[in-house]
Amino acid sequence: MVIAHGSGSASWMISIALLLAWWVFLHRLRQRHLAGPKTWPLLGCIVEQARNFDKLHDWLLGYFNKTLTFSVPMATINNTFTANPANVEYILKTNFNNFPKGDKLCGRFEDLMGQGIFTVDGERWIHQRKVATAEFASSKLRDYSIHTFRDKALRLVKVLDSASRSGKQVDLQDLFMRLTLDSICTVGFGVGVGCLSPDLPFVPFAAAFDEAMRLIIRRYVDVFWKIKRAASIGSEARLAQCLKVVDSFLYQVINRRREEMKRLSSEARADLLSRFMVLEGEEAYTDKMLRDVVMNFMVAGRDTTALTLSWFFSELCKHPEVADKIVAEVSQVLGSKQQKIPKISDRSSSFDYGLEQEILDLAELLDYQTLNKMQYLHAALTEALRLYPAVPLDTKQVIEDDTLPDGTKVRAGQFVSYVPYSMGRLEHIWGPDATEFKPERWLNSSGVYQPQSPYKFTTFQAGPRMCLGKDSAYLQMKMTTVMLLKLFNFSLVEGQSLDYRMMAVLYIADGVQAKVTRRE
Repeated sequence: MVIAHGSGSASWMISIALLLAWWVFLHRLRQRHLAGPKTWPLLGCIVEQARNFDKLHDWLLGYFNKTLTFSVPMATINNTFTANPANVEYILKTNFNNFPKGDKLCGRFEDLMGQGIFTVDGERWIHQRKVATAEFASSKLRDYSIHTFRDKALRLVKVLDSASRSGKQVDLQDLFMRLTLDSICTVGFGVGVGCLSPDLPFVPFAAAFDEAMRLIIRRYVDVFWKIKRAASIGSEARLAQCLKVVDSFLYQVINRRREEMKRLSSEARADLLSRFMVLEGEEAYTDKMLRDVVMNFMVAGRDTTALTLSWFFSELCKHPEVADKIVAEVSQVLGSKQQKIPKISDRSSSFDYGLEQEILDLAELLDYQTLNKMQYLHAALTEALRLYPAVPLDTKQVIEDDTLPDGTKVRAGQFVSYVPYSMGRLEHIWGPDATEFKPERWLNSSGVYQPQSPYKFTTFQAGPRMCLGKDSAYLQMKMTTVMLLKLFNFSLVEGQSLDYRMMAVLYIADGVQAKVTRRE
C-alpha cells in the first residue's frame, strides 16, 4: 500500500512536470519570430532584464537594431519601448495628456525627488514650470549666469593648472560635477558651496545623492523594495541614510537663502529659489515643497551638464583633431579681440596673477553673442549629446488605451518608454556612421549648424516638457570648453573602460581619469 501510494504520487509529479515543461515549450515556441525579448510564463522578461540591468541601454539597443518598437512584459506590468520618431512625437506632443509621468513611475522616485517638476503632472507641474519659465526667460538670469560660469570655470582652471604642473591625473567627471554643483547653487539658489576650493573638499551631498540615485533605480528590479523600506533593511536602510544627508544639505541651502534674502532688496533676488520663496497665499510653498524644487533643479543643473562635459572631453581625448578645430574656431571668432589679451611669456611657472589675468581677459570676451557664433563647438557638443544623452531613457504611464502611429497598441496603466541612448546610435535614424563621433554631421556645406527634429534628437525632450535649461546648459558647456581647451591638452589614462553606471542619468562608472598638460 505504501509503495503503491508513493508510486502514484511520483507519477502525478512527473505528469505535472511534463505538463509544465510542455507549457513553457509552447510559450517559447510561439515567440520564435518575436523581434523583441522573449518571455517566460508568469515572469515575463523580468529574469532577462534583471540579468542585463547593468547594461540595460545596450541591451535595448540590440533589439532596436531589429525593430523600432517592442514590448517588454514584466510579471505585473508591460513596458513598450520605442525609438520611432513618429511615436516619440505622438507621446511628447500630439497626445501629450495621455502620457504623463504617472504615479507608478513617480512613486519609486518620490523619496528622493519629492513632488518636484520632474516627478509631478497636472496642475502642480504646470505651476512649477510657469514659475521656472519666467526665471529662465529673464535677461538678468542670463547675465548672472555668464558671470557665474566665468567665475566657476576660472576656479576649475586653477585646479587643472595645479594638476598640469604636478603631473597628477584628475577625474574630469568629479571636477565637472563640482563645477556644475557650485554653479547651480549660485545661479539657481543664490548660495555658494565651495566645491572647487583648491583642496577639493569631500562633498557629502554629492556622494549621498549619487548613491541614493543608484539605489532608487534598483527598485525597478527589486520586487521586495517596499517591504525592505518598511522594515528598514538592506538597500532601503542604506537609502534612508543617504536621504538624511541629502535633506540636510537641501534644507541648509533653503535656510541660507532665506537669511540672505532678508538682507537683500527685491531687485537683487535674481535666482530661481527666490521666485518660489516669495510666493504668498494659496501659492505659498512650504519648506518641504521648496526642498523638492531645489532637489529637482539641482539634478537638472548639476548632473546633466557635468555628465555631458565628461563624455564630451572623453571623446576629445580620443579625437584630438576635434579639439584642435574648436581652438581654431575660437581664435577665428575672437579675431582681433584676442590681440588685446596680454600674453604671459613664461607659463611654466605657477598659476600667478599674470596667467589669472590672461584667463579673466579671455573670459570677458566670451559673452552670449560671441559663444553663439562658434558653430563647430555647438555641433561638437551636440554630437556628444546625441551619443551620450544625460537622460538615456524616459518612461511615461498610459492613461487610456491608445494606438501609436506605427500601429502599436498600448493599454491603460502600462508604461511606454522612448530611449534617447538607442535613438542616437541607430543607423536607421542617423545612417551607417551612427556610432561615430562626427560633429560635421550637424553642419551644412557652409559650416553653419543645422538642428534636427527634437523627435529624432531627443536629448532635451520635446513638446510641453521641453527642457527649460537647454540654452543655459549650452552656455556653460561652451564657456567651460573654450577656457579649458585654450589652456590645456587632455589625454585619457590608459586601461579605463568608460562604462556607464545604471542610474537615471548616464553616469560614468569609474569617472574619466585624465592627464593634463599646458597647451602651447
